Amino acid sequence: MKEIELIATCAAGIEAMVKKEVLNLGFKDIMTENGKVTFKGDLSSIAKANIHLRCADRVLLKIGEFKALSFEELFEKTKALPWDEWITVDGKFTVLGKSVKSKLFSISDSLAIVKKAVVEKLKSKYNVEWFEETGAEYTIQVSLLKDIATLTIDTSGTALHKRGYRERIVTAPIKETLASAMIMVSYWNKTKPLLDCFCGSGTIPIEAALIGKNIAPGLNRSFASQKWPIIDKSIWKEEKRIALQAIDQDINLKIYASDIDAEAIELAKENAFEAGVDDCIEFSVCDFKDVKIKEDYGVIISNPPYGERISGKKEVENLYRHLGKTFENYPTWSKYFLTSIEEFEKLYGKKASKKRKLYNGNIKVDYYQFFGLKPPR
Repeated sequence: MKEIELIATCAAGIEAMVKKEVLNLGFKDIMTENGKVTFKGDLSSIAKANIHLRCADRVLLKIGEFKALSFEELFEKTKALPWDEWITVDGKFTVLGKSVKSKLFSISDSLAIVKKAVVEKLKSKYNVEWFEETGAEYTIQVSLLKDIATLTIDTSGTALHKRGYRERIVTAPIKETLASAMIMVSYWNKTKPLLDCFCGSGTIPIEAALIGKNIAPGLNRSFASQKWPIIDKSIWKEEKRIALQAIDQDINLKIYASDIDAEAIELAKENAFEAGVDDCIEFSVCDFKDVKIKEDYGVIISNPPYGERISGKKEVENLYRHLGKTFENYPTWSKYFLTSIEEFEKLYGKKASKKRKLYNGNIKVDYYQFFGLKPPR
């Protein structure tokens, strides 16, 4: 088959991390925009991207892009696209989408037009009047931005942050994709100790262990495009074989995870077991003020409570003051904290070496980075 174009969507602020992943996977013609990274490949690229990308939300197959100022134009240009090359005669397809700053502002009408155009194209291809829609699922996504229509098919199905290991969660969990991005932004690597002193259900330490052992995040789950007849099952089998062979079974990781909530720790242990990394993480029930750090150098990465998530603002502010006082005793450790509290640096008692704007779901947050002293040469 000819070359295809794929789009890895992601939360705002972590495009650079997704681009880095895409580069490392060997893809070409990479282009970064707000909330997405576009790249080119072949059919096997669909499997490779879905299995390996840690920070992306979804992998979309780009079918076409064009300017649309009227419903007639949207219909005709959509119908002209090669839907029949992908969607089978028994394919079940739905149409989702959004419209931003476009003349075709009614998204419900636009979706109906696209659905009709795709049906008409498939009718002419398969010479049928009725589709049973009992086969593989194809979710068509329509993005209308400043009168430019981008039409894609979702290859992932369930969002990529659903790794399959987190069956139960605590209040206000962080997404696995964001946790991975936080780790990748930091100076942590598999040779350094890592501590999360607000681990909750264990997402950050588990994602760190997956990265440290080089376990592909999508290795133990399925994807919508696995059922597409156009992608031979051998392609998925081969990509998973490559991913399995790449796992570092011999690495000795030093990952510590603690939380004041005993129930959360039990949950985190269960999730680590499901992820296959329970032997890589040392869990403990502990208030962050009582954490005992043994190593001289390491990295702290945490998503501490903030007002929109759990506690009252005064309680959170007091916690941050204690956080600063506690970890000022460890100048050789680098610390990374995610929070929506804008006066975090003032409360923590120190200006961050660097900070990055991110989104935890719909909550705008900042990722504060405090770099520790470097070890002597």
